[in-house]
Amino acid sequence: MSNASRIPTVDLRPWLSGDAEARARTAHTVDEALRSAGFLLVTGHGVDPALRATIREAARGFFRLPAEVKRRYAVRVGDRGWLGPGAEANACAEGTATPPDLKESLSFAADEPTGNPVVDAEWFAPNTWPAEAPGLREPVEEYLRQMRSLCDRILELLGVALGAGEDFFTRHTGHPTWGFNINWYPGRERVGAPEPGQFRIGPHTDFGTVTVLDREAGRGGLQVFTDDGGWQDAPFDPAALTVNIGDLMARWTDGRWQSGRHRVLPPPAELPAEELMSLVYFYECDPGTDVRGIDSHVYLRGQLDAITVAGD
Repeated sequence: MSNASRIPTVDLRPWLSGDAEARARTAHTVDEALRSAGFLLVTGHGVDPALRATIREAARGFFRLPAEVKRRYAVRVGDRGWLGPGAEANACAEGTATPPDLKESLSFAADEPTGNPVVDAEWFAPNTWPAEAPGLREPVEEYLRQMRSLCDRILELLGVALGAGEDFFTRHTGHPTWGFNINWYPGRERVGAPEPGQFRIGPHTDFGTVTVLDREAGRGGLQVFTDDGGWQDAPFDPAALTVNIGDLMARWTDGRWQSGRHRVLPPPAELPAEELMSLVYFYECDPGTDVRGIDSHVYLRGQLDAITVAGD
């Protein structure tokens, strides 16, 4: 069975407004998918494609600025600002030494303070909005509002799919952390030929509960790994968002569901001008949440440190 058949497209509308039988069918489909590849495509999510296009247009203007301008916003992984070339090597989280990922990112994160100064300093600092991209903040903040709501609806679905109740996960998302990356994958004409073992994003699993990805199709695009199928291109539907679960969710379910292992291929030699942009929303949980005996945010900080390229 190919990954295309293992990764179903789930229409959220029957779950959100359907009868009990329709909701049960949706929950069963989700459970089966997360036991294998850890990925879903979701439609009926209500996120306006025009909003996503507006974000891409504004972000692309920033990414094409001279490096010396972007460098004013340079940060380390986990902070809020620009992650330039060479900042991350995601495969390092798996213990694999690889060259840095061939991407740049604008990175944002949760910014509504809890009132606890120690927690707020680490997890709820203000976001940085580049002055050179004046059209970015408004659509991104609207997108983030929609992502937060969508992720809670997805977590309610996952609670039922697990047989644990609709609020099993969302009782721990009263004031959650989250991250949002606008990932830009330039073509070979800009970054040159990849080094051996170098990817746009190296093989890894995400760290939190669920990730919601709005991506573009390309030859140097997303691949998903399963034990029996190996690496295969992820299915693509321009109307759908791609959802995968992370390490915390896999642990929370005692391994019933698989953290979705994936990578983004290098820029293709046959299409040297191909550039792609992904909007990646990482949803987590409230700081200090105990996930089967580990502190969720001690784990998250360790993983963010693991993918940070030393000296950047």
